[in-house]
Amino acid sequence: MADSNITKRALAAALRELMEEMPFDKIQIAQICERCDMNRKSFYYHFKDKYDLVNWIFDTEFISFARESAKDLPSDDRWELIERACEHFYENRAFYRKALMIKGQNSLADHLREYLFPLIKIRIAQFLSDDDDEFTTNFFTDAVFCAIERWLLDKQCMPPEEFVTKIKQIIQGGAVAIYQEMNSRGAKAEDAPPSDRHPQRCP
Repeated sequence: MADSNITKRALAAALRELMEEMPFDKIQIAQICERCDMNRKSFYYHFKDKYDLVNWIFDTEFISFARESAKDLPSDDRWELIERACEHFYENRAFYRKALMIKGQNSLADHLREYLFPLIKIRIAQFLSDDDDEFTTNFFTDAVFCAIERWLLDKQCMPPEEFVTKIKQIIQGGAVAIYQEMNSRGAKAEDAPPSDRHPQRCP
Protein backbone atom coordinates (compact mmCIF):
# COMPACT_ATOMS: atom_id res chain seq x y z
CA MET A 1 0.00 0.00 0.00
CA ALA A 2 2.81 2.40 0.90
CA ASP A 3 4.58 1.81 -2.44
CA SER A 4 1.27 2.26 -4.26
CA ASN A 5 0.68 5.64 -2.63
CA ILE A 6 4.24 6.74 -3.42
CA THR A 7 3.67 5.92 -7.07
CA LYS A 8 0.32 7.69 -7.18
CA ARG A 9 1.70 10.80 -5.51
CA ALA A 10 4.62 10.90 -7.94
CA LEU A 11 2.25 10.71 -10.90
CA ALA A 12 0.03 13.38 -9.32
CA ALA A 13 3.00 15.71 -8.78
CA ALA A 14 4.07 15.20 -12.40
CA LEU A 15 0.61 16.01 -13.70
CA ARG A 16 0.36 19.14 -11.56
CA GLU A 17 3.70 20.36 -12.91
CA LEU A 18 2.61 19.75 -16.49
CA MET A 19 -0.70 21.56 -15.89
CA GLU A 20 1.35 24.64 -14.97
CA GLU A 21 3.16 24.43 -18.30
CA MET A 22 0.48 23.53 -20.86
CA PRO A 23 -3.28 23.08 -21.38
CA PHE A 24 -4.67 19.90 -19.89
CA ASP A 25 -5.94 18.58 -23.22
CA LYS A 26 -2.37 18.69 -24.60
CA ILE A 27 -0.93 16.58 -21.79
CA GLN A 28 -0.23 12.96 -22.73
CA ILE A 29 0.15 9.96 -20.44
CA ALA A 30 3.66 9.45 -21.81
CA GLN A 31 4.64 12.95 -20.66
CA ILE A 32 3.32 12.30 -17.15
CA CYS A 33 5.28 9.05 -16.94
CA GLU A 34 8.43 10.60 -18.35
CA ARG A 35 8.27 13.44 -15.85
CA CYS A 36 8.43 11.03 -12.89
CA ASP A 37 10.54 8.34 -14.61
CA MET A 38 7.83 5.68 -14.81
CA ASN A 39 6.35 3.60 -17.60
CA ARG A 40 2.82 3.64 -18.98
CA LYS A 41 2.12 0.24 -17.46
CA SER A 42 2.64 1.72 -13.98
CA PHE A 43 0.26 4.56 -14.77
CA TYR A 44 -2.56 2.34 -16.04
CA TYR A 45 -2.13 -0.02 -13.13
CA HIS A 46 -3.30 2.79 -10.84
CA PHE A 47 -5.46 5.05 -13.04
CA LYS A 48 -7.84 4.67 -15.96
CA ASP A 49 -6.76 7.93 -17.59
CA LYS A 50 -5.50 11.42 -16.74
CA TYR A 51 -9.02 12.49 -15.71
CA ASP A 52 -9.02 9.73 -13.13
CA LEU A 53 -5.70 11.05 -11.82
CA VAL A 54 -7.11 14.58 -11.44
CA ASN A 55 -10.06 13.20 -9.46
CA TRP A 56 -7.68 11.17 -7.29
CA ILE A 57 -5.80 14.37 -6.46
CA PHE A 58 -9.09 15.93 -5.33
CA ASP A 59 -10.09 12.86 -3.32
CA THR A 60 -6.71 12.56 -1.66
CA GLU A 61 -6.01 16.21 -0.94
CA PHE A 62 -9.39 17.84 -0.41
CA ILE A 63 -11.41 15.03 1.16
CA SER A 64 -8.54 14.11 3.49
CA PHE A 65 -8.19 17.78 4.41
CA ALA A 66 -11.93 18.11 5.08
CA ARG A 67 -11.98 15.01 7.28
CA GLU A 68 -9.01 16.19 9.34
CA SER A 69 -10.54 19.67 9.72
CA ALA A 70 -13.84 18.20 10.93
CA LYS A 71 -12.11 16.31 13.75
CA ASP A 72 -11.24 19.41 15.79
CA LEU A 73 -14.50 21.27 15.21
CA PRO A 74 -17.87 20.97 17.01
CA SER A 75 -20.36 18.95 14.95
CA ASP A 76 -22.63 22.00 14.57
CA ASP A 77 -19.90 24.42 13.47
CA ARG A 78 -20.60 23.98 9.75
CA TRP A 79 -19.65 27.48 8.68
CA GLU A 80 -16.14 27.12 10.10
CA LEU A 81 -15.74 23.84 8.23
CA ILE A 82 -17.01 25.43 5.01
CA GLU A 83 -14.55 28.30 5.42
CA ARG A 84 -11.66 25.89 5.94
CA ALA A 85 -12.68 23.96 2.83
CA CYS A 86 -12.77 27.19 0.84
CA GLU A 87 -9.34 28.11 2.20
CA HIS A 88 -8.04 24.85 0.75
CA PHE A 89 -9.60 25.64 -2.64
CA TYR A 90 -8.18 29.16 -2.54
CA GLU A 91 -4.64 28.09 -1.61
CA ASN A 92 -4.69 25.55 -4.46
CA ARG A 93 -6.71 27.70 -6.87
CA ALA A 94 -4.09 27.51 -9.65
CA PHE A 95 -4.71 23.77 -9.88
CA TYR A 96 -8.48 23.91 -9.36
CA ARG A 97 -8.97 26.66 -11.94
CA LYS A 98 -7.39 24.54 -14.63
CA ALA A 99 -9.01 21.33 -13.40
CA LEU A 100 -12.51 22.85 -13.38
CA MET A 101 -12.11 23.96 -16.98
CA ILE A 102 -11.64 20.34 -18.04
CA LYS A 103 -14.73 19.17 -19.90
CA GLY A 104 -15.95 15.73 -20.79
CA GLN A 105 -16.71 12.45 -19.12
CA ASN A 106 -15.09 11.86 -15.73
CA SER A 107 -14.16 15.54 -15.38
CA LEU A 108 -13.45 17.11 -11.99
CA ALA A 109 -16.57 19.27 -12.36
CA ASP A 110 -18.75 16.17 -12.54
CA HIS A 111 -16.74 14.48 -9.80
CA LEU A 112 -17.08 17.47 -7.45
CA ARG A 113 -20.82 17.67 -8.07
CA GLU A 114 -21.16 13.95 -7.27
CA TYR A 115 -19.27 14.58 -4.04
CA LEU A 116 -21.54 17.49 -3.05
CA PHE A 117 -24.85 15.78 -3.88
CA PRO A 118 -25.08 13.33 -0.91
CA LEU A 119 -23.79 15.95 1.54
CA ILE A 120 -26.50 18.40 0.50
CA LYS A 121 -29.10 15.62 0.49
CA ILE A 122 -28.32 14.88 4.15
CA ARG A 123 -28.52 18.57 5.03
CA ILE A 124 -31.86 19.04 3.25
CA ALA A 125 -33.31 16.03 5.07
CA GLN A 126 -32.82 17.93 8.33
CA PHE A 127 -35.27 20.61 7.15
CA LEU A 128 -37.66 18.92 4.75
CA SER A 129 -39.79 15.85 5.42
CA ASP A 130 -39.45 14.63 1.83
CA ASP A 131 -35.75 13.78 1.82
CA ASP A 132 -36.17 11.80 -1.40
CA ASP A 133 -36.97 14.90 -3.43
CA GLU A 134 -34.22 14.66 -6.05
CA PHE A 135 -35.29 17.92 -7.71
CA THR A 136 -34.63 19.89 -4.50
CA THR A 137 -31.27 18.22 -3.94
CA ASN A 138 -30.22 18.86 -7.54
CA PHE A 139 -31.32 22.49 -7.26
CA PHE A 140 -29.17 23.20 -4.20
CA THR A 141 -26.27 21.07 -5.45
CA ASP A 142 -26.18 23.07 -8.69
CA ALA A 143 -26.32 26.33 -6.72
CA VAL A 144 -23.41 25.37 -4.45
CA PHE A 145 -21.29 23.94 -7.26
CA CYS A 146 -21.84 26.92 -9.58
CA ALA A 147 -21.02 29.37 -6.77
CA ILE A 148 -17.72 27.59 -6.04
CA GLU A 149 -16.85 27.26 -9.72
CA ARG A 150 -17.60 30.92 -10.51
CA TRP A 151 -15.61 32.06 -7.48
CA LEU A 152 -12.50 30.04 -8.32
CA LEU A 153 -12.55 30.87 -12.03
CA ASP A 154 -12.88 34.60 -11.37
CA LYS A 155 -9.56 36.35 -12.10
CA GLN A 156 -10.24 38.60 -9.10
CA CYS A 157 -10.93 35.59 -6.87
CA MET A 158 -11.90 37.06 -3.49
CA PRO A 159 -10.37 35.71 -0.25
CA PRO A 160 -12.21 32.65 1.14
CA GLU A 161 -13.42 34.41 4.29
CA GLU A 162 -15.07 37.11 2.16
CA PHE A 163 -16.63 34.50 -0.15
CA VAL A 164 -18.06 32.51 2.78
CA THR A 165 -19.34 35.69 4.46
CA LYS A 166 -21.24 36.65 1.31
CA ILE A 167 -22.73 33.15 0.97
CA LYS A 168 -23.73 33.18 4.63
CA GLN A 169 -25.40 36.59 4.29
CA ILE A 170 -27.35 35.47 1.23
CA ILE A 171 -28.57 32.24 2.82
CA GLN A 172 -29.41 33.64 6.24
CA GLY A 173 -30.83 36.89 4.85
CA GLY A 174 -32.98 34.99 2.38
CA ALA A 175 -34.24 32.61 5.06
CA VAL A 176 -35.21 35.52 7.33
CA ALA A 177 -36.96 37.37 4.48
CA ILE A 178 -38.97 34.27 3.50
CA TYR A 179 -39.91 33.60 7.14
CA GLN A 180 -41.09 37.19 7.62
CA GLU A 181 -43.04 37.13 4.37
CA MET A 182 -44.81 33.90 5.32
CA ASN A 183 -45.66 35.25 8.78
CA SER A 184 -46.95 38.45 7.22
CA ARG A 185 -49.22 36.52 4.85
CA GLY A 186 -50.45 34.37 7.72
CA ALA A 187 -51.28 37.43 9.80
CA LYS A 188 -53.19 39.03 6.92
CA ALA A 189 -55.17 35.83 6.41
CA GLU A 190 -56.09 35.76 10.11
CA ASP A 191 -57.28 39.39 9.99
CA ALA A 192 -59.37 38.88 6.87
CA PRO A 193 -63.18 38.38 7.10
CA PRO A 194 -64.30 34.73 7.09
CA SER A 195 -65.65 35.04 3.55
CA ASP A 196 -62.21 36.16 2.34
CA ARG A 197 -60.37 33.43 4.22
CA HIS A 198 -62.50 30.67 2.70
CA PRO A 199 -63.90 31.91 -0.63
CA GLN A 200 -66.93 29.99 -1.86
CA ARG A 201 -66.34 27.77 -4.84
CA CYS A 202 -68.32 28.29 -7.99
CA PRO A 203 -71.01 25.65 -8.48
